[in-house]
Amino acid sequence: MMEVLVKSKEVIANDICLFELASADNEALPPFSAGAHVDVKMPNGITRQYSLCNHPHENHRYQIAVLKDPASRGGSVAMHQQINIGDRIEISEPKNLFPLAHDAKRSLLFAGGIGITPILCMAERLAHTGAEFKLHYCTRSPEKTAFMQRIQASAFADRVHFHFDDGDAAQKLDTASILAAPHSDTHVYVCGPGGFMEHVLETAKAQDWPSAQLHREYFSATPISTADNGSFDVQISSTGQIINVPADKTVIEALEAFDIEIPFSCESGMCGTCLTRVLDGVPDHKDVFLTEEEQAKNDQFTPCCSRAKSAQLVLDI
Repeated sequence: MMEVLVKSKEVIANDICLFELASADNEALPPFSAGAHVDVKMPNGITRQYSLCNHPHENHRYQIAVLKDPASRGGSVAMHQQINIGDRIEISEPKNLFPLAHDAKRSLLFAGGIGITPILCMAERLAHTGAEFKLHYCTRSPEKTAFMQRIQASAFADRVHFHFDDGDAAQKLDTASILAAPHSDTHVYVCGPGGFMEHVLETAKAQDWPSAQLHREYFSATPISTADNGSFDVQISSTGQIINVPADKTVIEALEAFDIEIPFSCESGMCGTCLTRVLDGVPDHKDVFLTEEEQAKNDQFTPCCSRAKSAQLVLDI
């Protein structure tokens, strides 16, 4: 983690704040690439991930945009109410779990709501390199559309299509038409609410787009049902120790009781921070971080939320 200074805080749309973060000692910040995010430690002790939305060539600042979520578990509300100009906060160095495929000749970008943050950074990068792309940006209304003026004033404004829920039918997103003809040199990127993401990805799959050309970034996970949870054991491969995971505990919580710590952040299977190798047994995957192909291999899982289909999992710890 590193300490940064909050240089500015600006409301850029209904319930959306843009924060500018700079080095606390006036030094250049670590570089980042389009699609990257940072972990932000809140005053209340929790950590949340926010995508960087400024141009990747900038090294004097990071910009993050935060939607105040009515269903917040403490992250977005803390950012809006407790973080102010002049504050010093701790963040991680940038990490990129949602990179651009640089061998793609064309990119189709889909953003839903606050999902514009990594997508905007991608558009900035693609425009800078002269790459071919189109951006489809869906929001409820112009008043809830972050970065609208910035996009309209950009050099790539003619490649951006806005789609508003409260607009007329002619401007609504027609995903099936946009994705009607798969191309081997085109990659699709999508970020936003779960339902929006699933709509775009399922439409693409129905049109025979290869999974390798589909990329997604999750900002929130679908609530995970615990009604059918049962207990199971995990074995620590380095020591042979066997620990029971009760139905009402996660693997991380069960291990913590025995002073075995796995780094974690989102606690909902989105970020991949806690990804752990599985040497034996069959995980019950409940994350949204791994692709379906990666989950099918059953050689890794997210212990913050995933469980076991087998009686025991042997973990590479």
